[in-house]
Parts: sequence; C-alpha cells; structure tokens
Amino acid sequence: MQRLFEYFAQHYYLASGAVLAAVALAVFEVQARIQAFAALSAMQAVRLMNQGALILDLRPKESFDAGHIGEARNVPAADLESQADGLKKWRDKNVITYDDSGSGGAGAARTLTKLGFTKVFNLEGGLNAWVKDNLPLTKTASGGKAGAK
Repeated sequence: MQRLFEYFAQHYYLASGAVLAAVALAVFEVQARIQAFAALSAMQAVRLMNQGALILDLRPKESFDAGHIGEARNVPAADLESQADGLKKWRDKNVITYDDSGSGGAGAARTLTKLGFTKVFNLEGGLNAWVKDNLPLTKTASGGKAGAK
C-alpha cells in the first residue's frame, strides 16, 4: 500500500487521469441505468397499445400537434404530477410515456410509479426511435382534429 501512495505521489498526472476515467465510467453507468428505467422498444410498445395501453406524450403542445403517436394524450412533463389525478383509472393498467429522446420519459415513468401507478413503461429512444422504426405519426390539425400522416 505504501508503494501505491508513492506511485501516486510521483505520477500524479497518471493517477488523476485514472481517477477521472473511473468517475466518467461511473457517471455513464448511472446515466444509462436512469434512462433504461422500465424501457421498452417500439415494437413492445405497439403490443401494449394493441392491448389498450395509455400513451402519454410529455412534449410541449406545439411538438405534440406537429406529430405524435396515434391515440397519445399530451401531458407536458411539467404538468404530469398536477394531472395525475385525472389519470387515476389507469393506475393498474399499462401506461407508456415518451418524449423526443427517451430520457424525459424515464423520469416521468419514475414519477408515475411514485404516484402509485403499477405498470408504467418508457418508450426507449422516445419519438425519435419510433420514427426511426418507420412507425406512423398522427398530426393534429389547427382545428383540433387529428389526421394520419
């Protein structure tokens, strides 16, 4: 152990580089685990949608109107906790959350779980992954009615 401290003292640049690499690895792993919370692929999401799952779009209203997944409800991430009471009937049913990239959906899934929802999932990769898999989007017309894209 004494030789290790001696090595660190003599080669502090190498030692500090190793410590920084270890910290970077730890941060990456924590971030990956946070984003993977209850994640499911687009195909798994389609299966749950066919079984009647609720889909929550966490993006702002303008983004939602520009294109969203089929029967999704727009609940901006900032309003999720305040609107959770209106979603009470879904507490024991499948709920899928998504945003553009999937990172905000993981946080929303955790929030809903804390609020008592038992079957909450996050669309892995968010809407970007949905579009990448060539799955359809629905646009909301200026009159408020949805049309297929």
